[in-house]
Amino acid sequence: MSLFVERVPLRFEQVTADESGINTAQFLDAARGVVMLFDELGSAAFVAVKSDISGNIDKVQAKYDSDKVAFNTLEKIVLAEAGTKDRKATQGLLWLKRGLEFTAQGLSRSLSNAAEELADSFRQAYEVTLKPLHNFVVKAVFNVAMGACPYRKTFYEKMGGDNEAVHKGLQLWVAALQKHLDQLNALYKKGAYDKGL
Repeated sequence: MSLFVERVPLRFEQVTADESGINTAQFLDAARGVVMLFDELGSAAFVAVKSDISGNIDKVQAKYDSDKVAFNTLEKIVLAEAGTKDRKATQGLLWLKRGLEFTAQGLSRSLSNAAEELADSFRQAYEVTLKPLHNFVVKAVFNVAMGACPYRKTFYEKMGGDNEAVHKGLQLWVAALQKHLDQLNALYKKGAYDKGL
């Protein structure tokens, strides 16, 4: 079986960034790989999580598609919407980055603790990322999803096997994702672009 990181549309370590920001099209392609990751978890309980991530990708994609030159970086999208009433893409990117942060932290915990089951890794990640932002109903949905995580052994077999190549590939993928998230978090914090969203 091929490695999961070789099956995604684009790996996060392939997403380019320069002084103007993170490449929009590449980042969205890489984010679609996270949706594939939840497919690998193999439970209907993840439908809401996948739908949320996909919906937020679509919001940013729609803005990008409206002018691929003007919005070729994520930062340009956020800056263009700042101070306007229509901040749909800014809100979509905000929630996308939050969902990706949850995923990155869950995988990072799992990769660094071979004795921890996947459900525990993602529960801990949820506690520090999304839970403080969710209402009672959404918390319940995520609680069901965390309980539906496959056993660690089953998950890593789907990733290509519980071996050094899989772990190294996922570690690179997660580290690159976190680097992009750190850049986006700094942008949102600096301009308070999450205010009111």
